[in-house]
Amino acid sequence: MTGFWGVLVPFSTPAARRSWLAGLCESIPKAGSKNDLLEQIDGALFVSAPVGDTATLESLSKRYRDQVDKAGDVHDRVDKVARKGLSQVWVGDTSVRASDAVGAAARAATKMAEAFQGGAKALLTLADALGNAQKQDADGRARMQAAKQRLGAKDGFFDRMIETDEEEADLAAARSTAAAGIDLMHRAAVAADDAARAAARDLNKWAAEARAGKMHTVELSAVDRLMLADTSGPAGAADYNEILSANDLERSGRAMDKLSPADRTRMEQLLAKSSSPQEKAYLMKALAAGHGVGDIETFDGKIHGKDPAWLQQHLTPLVTEGDSLRDEGTNGNGSNVNTDLQSFGTQQWSQGGDGSEGTCVASSTVTARAMVDPVYALSLTGGPGGQENDPAAFRRRLVDEQHRVHQEGHGGDGYNGMGLDGKTEVVNKEISPETGSSYALHEVRDADARRNVLPDIEKAVAEGKPVPIGVEGYDDRNKRSGHAMMIVGQEGDKLEIYNPWGQTTWVSEDDFVNGGMAKASNSGLPDAYAVHLPQD
Repeated sequence: MTGFWGVLVPFSTPAARRSWLAGLCESIPKAGSKNDLLEQIDGALFVSAPVGDTATLESLSKRYRDQVDKAGDVHDRVDKVARKGLSQVWVGDTSVRASDAVGAAARAATKMAEAFQGGAKALLTLADALGNAQKQDADGRARMQAAKQRLGAKDGFFDRMIETDEEEADLAAARSTAAAGIDLMHRAAVAADDAARAAARDLNKWAAEARAGKMHTVELSAVDRLMLADTSGPAGAADYNEILSANDLERSGRAMDKLSPADRTRMEQLLAKSSSPQEKAYLMKALAAGHGVGDIETFDGKIHGKDPAWLQQHLTPLVTEGDSLRDEGTNGNGSNVNTDLQSFGTQQWSQGGDGSEGTCVASSTVTARAMVDPVYALSLTGGPGGQENDPAAFRRRLVDEQHRVHQEGHGGDGYNGMGLDGKTEVVNKEISPETGSSYALHEVRDADARRNVLPDIEKAVAEGKPVPIGVEGYDDRNKRSGHAMMIVGQEGDKLEIYNPWGQTTWVSEDDFVNGGMAKASNSGLPDAYAVHLPQD
């Protein structure tokens, strides 16, 4: 769309509109002539007002709220059943204890109520913010129209040669009125854009949290599917550490349906013979990662009968603690105080084994692959036989694998750095097959670009797809430093970051957008400049 200065005016997105109006906030108070100010006013009025029907949003919110009581009724009924003493009754296709199933059903009902409540709140908040933004925008437009009316028609060539005192006074007054109007319009655009992004973030999160319905296979009973969606590792907060992500549940269900009758029978037998819900969930996670039944049988032979703590230690690289979201301030180097070390025994999941090598791309990629593929994770932690518990041996295997991926991505000599093309290559070779999504590079070198990709990042990680991120900074001599990390979780307006120095922490959306990524690393690396997004 061509604008009033003969340039392309990108009004197609909320981010573009807020950026355009921000520019006018700077230029309108500096308008040096009547015609210049009129053109800028027309440029502002050409931008559409915040769109959306608040009544429809409020109606949808009410429908969601009406479902909360129904979900609560389901929970109460299930809770009564849970007190009946069902511990020795077995149900489902894969031998689920009825007591476990009832407990999972109660938790699913609670999550269902929370999802409806959260969805209702997100929609109502959006409706309120949108209504206020529309009123603010209308007020701003009224002021712009008043300024335009005061100025009158554009001056011709000879009219511009001489300005009277009265005309100068009218220009100054109109400029002041227009400046106030454009400020209101810009604030309205920002508020509407931020509210829409927050609603999309929260609704995507609640959709991903509706886990019991993600696995659509007809080959497992509703009880089996419910239990698989509910199962977490014993360490960390249960809600942050479900073994099967939303993406795992969908992929494993589709994979189950595609198995031949013979392989399906073999898979069901493996599940039925599992010694714990966790073992069963890891078998399905291996299926989701693309492994065949033969490989899963071999994998099961290595993990069968292991207790849940052993399974989590060997098969889940990253554990999110319940208090990890707490803001405890920052250290002197700008990093978060509240940081969780991620280790196998005494050895952290870190680049070069101690954080010293420049293999951050390869190292974050290796850990991300281990997050989504338990067979691969066990090859690193447990060795060829899958039974080892030696942190030193794990370190050797981990570093060897980091070096392999570094070379695969044509990384620098001496294991020092990797370019964006190489990063794209290794992410798609190492993570894409397990998640089912190819990854595409998006450079995000300013706040608007970072803000634009946030909804896609948050949707991806809510579904269980890690998102690679590049951060950078420049010292006093303009020397650049760069680092690769991985976004692995999302909660509210927070993003969970895995740093291949061997740790995880949380940063806010504002930190990501506005140069606060030092909290996940240090003050030398404040700015996100690139992300690789899954392409569904």
